[in-house]
Amino acid sequence: MKVADFNYELPKELIAQVPIEKRDESRLMVLNRKDESILDTTFKNIIDYLQPGDCLVRNNTKVLPARLYGIKESTGAHVEVLLLKTDEKDIWEAMVRPGKKMMPGAKINFGDGILYGEIIEKLDNGNRKIKFSYDGIFNEILDKIGLMPLPPYIKEKLDQKDRYQTVYAKYDGSAAAPTAGLHFTDELFSKIREKGIEIAEVTLHVGIGTFRPVKVENIEEHDMHSEHFYITKENADKINNTRKNGGRIIAVGTTSCRVLESVADENGFVKECEKDTNIFIYPGYKFKCIDSLVTNFHLPESTLIMLVSALAGKDFIMKAYKHAVEEKYRFFSFGDAMLIL
Repeated sequence: MKVADFNYELPKELIAQVPIEKRDESRLMVLNRKDESILDTTFKNIIDYLQPGDCLVRNNTKVLPARLYGIKESTGAHVEVLLLKTDEKDIWEAMVRPGKKMMPGAKINFGDGILYGEIIEKLDNGNRKIKFSYDGIFNEILDKIGLMPLPPYIKEKLDQKDRYQTVYAKYDGSAAAPTAGLHFTDELFSKIREKGIEIAEVTLHVGIGTFRPVKVENIEEHDMHSEHFYITKENADKINNTRKNGGRIIAVGTTSCRVLESVADENGFVKECEKDTNIFIYPGYKFKCIDSLVTNFHLPESTLIMLVSALAGKDFIMKAYKHAVEEKYRFFSFGDAMLIL
């Protein structure tokens, strides 16, 4: 199967640059796989397509304001740092620009001295390991001087950091938002619960690899990036009880989908666990756990459009994307949503 099979034409003006004023007033395209129908509505009406006994599974990761701008102490040059992940206290893997001049031993001053970093290692992938020193609490310093790591296709400045955060974001660790969840409000979740729909949570920390293009011609040759996740017993029980009682498992976003499909057994049951996943879902994949998916519109030739094509069928998805372009839906992270039933 060719990567080019998942390409489509997208006018630049349809790439959403800012979030809509009210989260749940974005548009929603409802795809019914049984009759291949397409319906246009508003996101807050998603509740009309959810049934008592269903279970919504959402990813409660929280995006770190991980983009830092600093000054190289020896030269005064401007440096941009994007924090990716940490394996030990105060040492982070990061993307650094300009990279060529930031070798081990280089020191960086951030926020007029409230945070210092020293490059301690250059990694094989071109990233750096940085050791930070500071007074106080690291995450509070990030909140003060860090910027949200918006995707490269968003050129506008984000005035409110919380708009690149779901209302249920809980655990720090992501380099990008699980954007399907951005449309939900606390009020909408209250109505969903009142209707008798269970809400379960997983945690997958979204890596910067989610934005990396597929560089091979045949998708089977793509080397999928790895991301860390965990699911608790309480949430696994909610999902399994829904399965036992005949309800639908509806993943909010591709990240929740990837967690569930990584841990589910052949009967669709999940268990408490914590590990990394590099699951790559593309047409031909047999879903074990999820029945439906809430998702945004994805980049051409991306692993995510391949995932939704695996669920709904490539031809149906490409038809839906053509419809979205014709109807001037808003695309990508701050864009509109799709519900695949």
